Amino acid sequence: MRRRIIREKVVQALYAHEISGDPVDHVITCVLVGLEKNKAAHEFARNLVIQTVLHSADIDKIIRARVANWDFKRIAILDRLILRMGICELLYFREIPPKVTMNEAIELAKLFSTERSGQFVNGVLDAVLNDIKEHGPEQLGEGALTKAGRGLYNGEPIPRPVKPRKTAQ
Repeated sequence: MRRRIIREKVVQALYAHEISGDPVDHVITCVLVGLEKNKAAHEFARNLVIQTVLHSADIDKIIRARVANWDFKRIAILDRLILRMGICELLYFREIPPKVTMNEAIELAKLFSTERSGQFVNGVLDAVLNDIKEHGPEQLGEGALTKAGRGLYNGEPIPRPVKPRKTAQ
């Protein structure tokens, strides 16, 4: 099963959870129906929904820092959910190349949200990815991982900085 279709289901599950406030497990059972036939697809979707919800507060801080001139609550709900999912993939799903995450998020924004959402999502995710490249993933949140596998940043895992961090004085 194509991951695009799986991600579409994930966005639907995140939306259902956000709007209804229902427990994540209930939303997963209701929205990810049909994916159970493919164990790998269902497991990926389930993990992406759970990790996105679990880390949403930290991810929202990352989003807020990149959209300082925007009122966070005025960002279209689907844009926020797609950004959360994309940033979650960048930080917590080692095996997914950043370019894949970005392309998928942009296409989902075009499909589910407004005419300009693709550009908006691209801009925010690009800023997050540039911060990871420049400062390392730890700068963005606890548990952030380097990427591993094919198709990654210049064919290698995203480099970690070697320069010392500034200390508060």
